[in-house]
Amino acid sequence: MSYYDQSDLQKFPQISDLAPELAEKFFSYYTAVTAGDSALTSREKALIALAVAHALKCPYCIDAYTTTCLERGSDPQQMMEAVHISAAMAAGISLVHGVQMQNHLRSKGVVD
Repeated sequence: MSYYDQSDLQKFPQISDLAPELAEKFFSYYTAVTAGDSALTSREKALIALAVAHALKCPYCIDAYTTTCLERGSDPQQMMEAVHISAAMAAGISLVHGVQMQNHLRSKGVVD
């Protein structure tokens, strides 16, 4: 047994059990954002969601959006490219925060 139980994904609607009014607002917003084509196609939205799922490391979302991407017409190569974009962004975000360290080192006189 793993820490993440795949069957828990089906229990997602239960987030409303203890805070129904907040869950209703979340589901309304989530549905509005992810529904259909708008400025982004539903396929593009699913690819973005898949990339974010990897960046934030949510196995439930990875499972759900892998399926959604396939259903919305993405192929495995497009999906993997989205994951690589996510990984590149995460690396760049980590590295750019190195400027914070450098600023601190400069303030301590450790580096010029």
